[in-house]
Amino acid sequence: MSTATRSELRVLLLGYNGANNTGAEALLLADIEDVRAVLGPQAVITIPCINPPNLRRYINEAPNLRIAPMPTIFFSTLRRLVRENDLIMLVEGSTYMDTWTSAMLWAYLWTTRCADDMGKPCLAYAVDAGEIKSAFNRRLVRREASKTTLIITRAAAAAERLRSFGVTAPLEVTADNAFNFHPDPADAGLLSRAWPEAGPNVVGMALVDFYLWPVIMKPWGPKEDCYKWPYYFTRSPERTRATEALARSYAALADDLITRHGKSVALIGMEALDEVLLRKVHGYMVHPDRARIFCSREYNASQMVCILRSLELLLTSRYHACVLSLAAQVPQIAVGHDLRLKTIYRELGLFEDFFVEPNAHDLYESLHPRVERLLEDPSCVRDALRRGYEKHQGDARRNRSLLKDFVQAHGWEPAPSATIPYLVAA
Repeated sequence: MSTATRSELRVLLLGYNGANNTGAEALLLADIEDVRAVLGPQAVITIPCINPPNLRRYINEAPNLRIAPMPTIFFSTLRRLVRENDLIMLVEGSTYMDTWTSAMLWAYLWTTRCADDMGKPCLAYAVDAGEIKSAFNRRLVRREASKTTLIITRAAAAAERLRSFGVTAPLEVTADNAFNFHPDPADAGLLSRAWPEAGPNVVGMALVDFYLWPVIMKPWGPKEDCYKWPYYFTRSPERTRATEALARSYAALADDLITRHGKSVALIGMEALDEVLLRKVHGYMVHPDRARIFCSREYNASQMVCILRSLELLLTSRYHACVLSLAAQVPQIAVGHDLRLKTIYRELGLFEDFFVEPNAHDLYESLHPRVERLLEDPSCVRDALRRGYEKHQGDARRNRSLLKDFVQAHGWEPAPSATIPYLVAA
């Protein structure tokens, strides 16, 4: 049990930060709000980041809020940061999966191991578990994740997957903490102000190039394939052709929305690296003048959320585009390649009718009838979206209560405001 008082408490928040990723940004801001509500304004929060300038776009450093530069070879730095802090929190949604890269998984497991070695409480805060392809990684997860003091998952399916991996740590199930993110009211109506010529009927396409992943470690490779040395996107002639086919399918669908339905198309980059695919799609379009790119490199999380919630229809391959648009019950279709998006579509009751696998033989042919159905009758999903949003937001608001209980269980006194779950509605 720590002897630190609440005002002296040092908290490490480890997640996927500094990548200009809208979901990670919204999630981090909601997590900071929870830590402040439970521990008070004087607790010192440290956020590791491999790209501090990006994080400083929306995090203002102060004596009680610090950004810690983290090298891409992170083991010694993370061990030092664990040693310097009292409470360790894993706040990345994609914690227990190797879909994107094994390196991220290793960072979270290594941090858990260091916390266990040093007797520091480690809380996985509303995280997810997805596919783990490597047998080596599955063994690591079973051994190291079991050392976590408490794992809060954001879906029951994630908890079941952890149990199937053999993880024995205590588990709680809530929902994604991004449901507690509330955008700045000044950003309402941003889409119409930024793009007045689009009119009120804008369809959004939040796209991902599935064929870049996973990112792998290697000493060298083509500069254009480097995520951040020594991490490189997976490339091959076959994958390059698949990316081109993906872009052409999306371009054909976007042109169809424009010519047949009179819509404008917002190409949405929830992470800066998505912009490459968006520009391919835009370049293949016959009517590019009726489409515009909105990327997280330019717009912060509050602005992106307001754009998402202004859409008439959303086609998404990004999990957090689904989550952050739900408050407005935006009708949507998913093209998903990882279990997070598939899981939430099952929870919303949309999986059978509105989830498409990216390896569909002809993506355009798979998406076209679903888009037509939602444009013709958006009410067919609105009740499901409303119920899903209310359920997920209610579950997400348990996160702060669980954090308060966790803090108390380890001998720290919560702030008086922690008795009030949420003062501002999302």
